[in-house]
Order: sequence, then C-alpha cells, then structure tokens
Amino acid sequence: MTGGKKEQAPLRIALVSEHASPLAALGGADAGGQNVHVARLAETLAARGHRVTVYTRRDCPDLPERLPLRHGVDVHHVPAGPPEPVPKDELLPYMGMFGAFLSAQWAAERPHLVHSHFWMSGLATLQAAQERALPFAHTYHALGTVKRRHQGEADTSPGERIPCETAVGTACDRIIATCRDEVEELAAMGVGTDRVSVVPCGVDPDVFTPTGPLWPRPARRPLLVQVGRLVPRKGAAVSIAALARVPGAELLVAGGPGGAALDRDPEARRLRELARELGVADRVHLTGGLGREEVPRLMRAADAVLCPADYEPFGIVPLEAMSCGTPVVATEVGGQRDTVAHRGTGLLVPPRDPAALATAVRTLLAMPARGRAYGASGRRRVLSRYSWEQVVSQTEEVYRDVLAARSAPAAEPATVTAAP
Repeated sequence: MTGGKKEQAPLRIALVSEHASPLAALGGADAGGQNVHVARLAETLAARGHRVTVYTRRDCPDLPERLPLRHGVDVHHVPAGPPEPVPKDELLPYMGMFGAFLSAQWAAERPHLVHSHFWMSGLATLQAAQERALPFAHTYHALGTVKRRHQGEADTSPGERIPCETAVGTACDRIIATCRDEVEELAAMGVGTDRVSVVPCGVDPDVFTPTGPLWPRPARRPLLVQVGRLVPRKGAAVSIAALARVPGAELLVAGGPGGAALDRDPEARRLRELARELGVADRVHLTGGLGREEVPRLMRAADAVLCPADYEPFGIVPLEAMSCGTPVVATEVGGQRDTVAHRGTGLLVPPRDPAALATAVRTLLAMPARGRAYGASGRRRVLSRYSWEQVVSQTEEVYRDVLAARSAPAAEPATVTAAP
C-alpha cells in the first residue's frame, strides 16, 4: 500500500455567465473583468483535468450553439431573448427562459456542480439547480447595494436586483466572494457569512510580464495609463482632472468602442470636452478598446497605471499592472484595498479626489527608484497570491467542499429516552 494523497476524480462543471461571455472583446460597456475571470477560470479548470461548459446568452444570430474555447471547454450560447446585444440591466425578463433552458440541458447532460457569475446568472441557476437537485456556488462580481449607494438615481439596475441577490445568496450552497469588502457587504444585507469563501480574481503572470514588447510612448514624457470600460464610475474624468496638476505627463485611456464609434460614444465625448476645458486635450489620448495582447505592452510602457474608480467590486487591472512590474495608483475602495499594498506595490488614494491622485502621481514620478521598487514588489505579490493556478486551486477546493457537504448523510435525529 502506498501513501500520499488520493487522486480525485475530474468534475463536470457548468459555469453560468449570462451577459459576460468568455469570447467577448474587452472594453465594451458590458465587457470587462468578469469576462476575463470566467474565461481563465474555465481554461485553468480544464487544464487541471475537468470538463467545463460555459453558458452565456446568445447575442448574435450567427453564433453556433456550441463553440470550443479550448480543449475541455465549450461555450454554449443560450437562446434567451433577442439574438442581439442587450444592456445587462435589461436582461432580467429573459432569465426565466435562460433558467428553463439550463434545466432542460442539465436533465440531459448533468454536471457535478454549477458555478454562477453575477446576480442574474444566479437567478437563472437557482431555478434550474433546484429543479435538478444540483449543488451550486455563486460569485456576485458586483453587488446591487454598493451600486445603489454610489450611483443613486443614476443606477439603472432593475428594482428587483437587491432582493434577488439576497435570495440567491440564501439559497446557494456556497458564495465565493472576491474580497473582504464583499463579505462585509453581504453581512449587512443579512446574508449569512458562514457559507462564504473568499477567493480573489487572478492574473496570468506569463502574459502580463515585466519584459516584452512595449507600447510606443512619448519621447521624454511620463506616461500614465488607465485601462477599463469607458463608464463614469471608472473615474477617467478624475484622471484627466489630476493630469492638469501633473505638468508634462501624458495620459492614455484604453477602453470603450473602437474606430469611428469612439467618436460617437457619450462618455468619450464627455472626457474629451473635459480635457479641452482643463487645457490638457493635447496630453489626453483615448484609444478605444484594445486587444488582449496589446494591454501588457501598454502597461509595461507606463510609468504608472491609474485605477481611480469611484467603487470597484474587485478590480483586475491593478493585478495586471502589478504583474507587469508597473506601480499602481488606485482608489482605496472594494477589492483594491486587498490587492494594492499601500507604499508597497503602489499608492492608495481617496475616490473622486483629483488633487490626491495628482499628488500621488507626482510623488511616484519624482522618485523613479521608488516606482521601480513598487513595481518589483507588485510582481512578487502577484506570483505569491494571484496566479490563476493558485486562484483555481482554491476555487476547486470550494467545489469539493460543496460536493462533500451535499453527499454527507443527514444527522440522525436524537432519541429521547424517558427516565425509569
């Protein structure tokens, strides 16, 4: 008899991501960190021997029913609503159709476990998983309470969002939160945290590396970079206002639609008008969305990557920058409080404060040796905590715990014996 750990059988895993397809181009209004997270989770699970199917809504009539992402991963396009792009905040009416499709699919192809991503995916999964008695874990990626608190009347989420999030959190087998801030928020919602596991998002340190091709940068001018969806809460306006206090630097904002569509984008037009008003239009450059291979080149070339979001449920961009060995200046919100070590891998500043952001940037630019030290420390932090192999290993451990709890025999009722 040999010792050692018993090899565990591979699993059939269903990932449900109703609006965030792992195949989507990044930088659009509804395409960002969740798309990357689902894609890399699926790919890394498959590399560990599991069979993964990602269920996402069909948003184009030409999409095939199934499309391989890589060996061991299929993307299944679910017919729920019109086969065209629909803003995610308008998808709730189609979640019943989505859930019914999942239920029928899982009757024929039963997974061992389901992992839903975002609240509407959780709603559809709850419907199907209960019908098929399937265990499921849920990752919110963002919470309606946080969005409502920060956006107020500008919040376009359906009114049902918060009670639905509570229902999903109460009914699922396990919540996989991405940061400590989310655990605190769930507790305030009344969702018990005894079934919450914290597993961060990850980054690929073999793609986001300190060495490799560089984006062309301005001659003898500091380059500041911001990457992400072109929506107000990401804080590009704060970066532009801060730039007015950082003489000589240039700011490149990557995100939003590409080509001529960028010129018609309301947020892009608002940002360009702000840059003109502040006298920095010649130092602000909007690129539109970039291909995944272009982002590491841009981050490596930057003197600092800015992450000035009003709020950030997790924030994958700081990790990507740190993995490239580039210092980060980020707002002290959400997941960025966990990932960015203040005065270790970068600097944390209050949200919506251009003066504080500018001061932090000027500090970094004035002391390039400190910036290089922050960058090197950021790379080490990613390698020690945030590689996808580590993140998926922790996620798989949660899956195994859920399955073990489901298969455990129910406790026998206590027998009460009368005294003689």
